[in-house]
Amino acid sequence: MSVLESRRLALPSVAFALSAGFLAIGTLSLGLHVNGSELHPPRAQPALLSGLARAIDGDTIELAGQRVRLEGIDAPEAGQTCPGRHAGGSPGGWRCGQAATAALARLIEGRHVSCEHHGQDRYGRLIATCFADHSDIGAEMVRNGHAWAFVKYSATYIDEEAAARRTKRGIWASRQPSLPAWQYRARRWQSAEQRAPDGCAIKGNISRRGGRIYHTPWSPWYKKVRVDLAKGERWFCDEAQAVAAG
Repeated sequence: MSVLESRRLALPSVAFALSAGFLAIGTLSLGLHVNGSELHPPRAQPALLSGLARAIDGDTIELAGQRVRLEGIDAPEAGQTCPGRHAGGSPGGWRCGQAATAALARLIEGRHVSCEHHGQDRYGRLIATCFADHSDIGAEMVRNGHAWAFVKYSATYIDEEAAARRTKRGIWASRQPSLPAWQYRARRWQSAEQRAPDGCAIKGNISRRGGRIYHTPWSPWYKKVRVDLAKGERWFCDEAQAVAAG
């Protein structure tokens, strides 16, 4: 074999090595890591928010002027009831949604709250893991039976939920299982959209002072609200649409 032919055979190997090298450098410079055949960007560093907070419902707080949705949990909706007797409720059921809001309020009242958030949901709320004086708020809510582990999005609080089941706390107190909040919302929506115009079941309301608010089918005041189109009130097809309308 001639020297020229040897050089020609070597060229593809050199080109492949250089390409692999550039690919590796490019991967490192982007901060990616290889898992099987997929490239996964690293999770963004959490942003911090802290101060005094107030409870909006069983899984949402207001902190430093921001609405913050607690990551990894789903609490009963404000108008939701659960079977059994708990917190002074009747044998026929108790207001687990109101109890969840009250429990969250007790956890954060007068305490320094800090949150690590990684972004927003489609409604503009921050999604965060929050602590009250270094105690994980989401873990406490699930452990005490005031919220479910939101396993659709996170497996963080599975152990806390298992502990609440064993000790029959809160939503696990009755032999008859409580309807998870996500199923409760789905059923309420399905029922409301059958009667709403074009299936758009969210009611946009304007108060006497001109304030704008919307009511989802799982809101405790939903059935009492009337939509007056002549006043500029309207129906919305989803929460993102209602939020965008102000």
